[in-house]
Amino acid sequence: MNPSDIEHFLHAQVNAWNAGDKAGFFAAYAQAAPNGLQIEYVGRPASDGWPVLEGMWAQQSAKIEIEEVLMIINGNEVACHNRNKVRGTAIAIETIELYSFDAGRVMVRYFIRQP
Repeated sequence: MNPSDIEHFLHAQVNAWNAGDKAGFFAAYAQAAPNGLQIEYVGRPASDGWPVLEGMWAQQSAKIEIEEVLMIINGNEVACHNRNKVRGTAIAIETIELYSFDAGRVMVRYFIRQP
């Protein structure tokens, strides 16, 4: 993926998440990762990303609104700082998210700072 495609994917998945659009959220990932998705919550082993996304959606989509704070794209790698706001509260969970795109595969690493 080129940097423009990567930026489009990152905005599309956040926009779909915030809109409660599960189909759009998963479609963005399916388009970016047709050959596989791996997700790691840093400190835990990396695993198949599709069940991780399903769990994330089921547990958090109604509770969290994502604010994109900063995105830095270098080639096929991206670092994002996102603020995950707990709806109806002043609580926000800061994340640094690292994405790597290679031959239709996407690897995501989440660094999470709890409030």
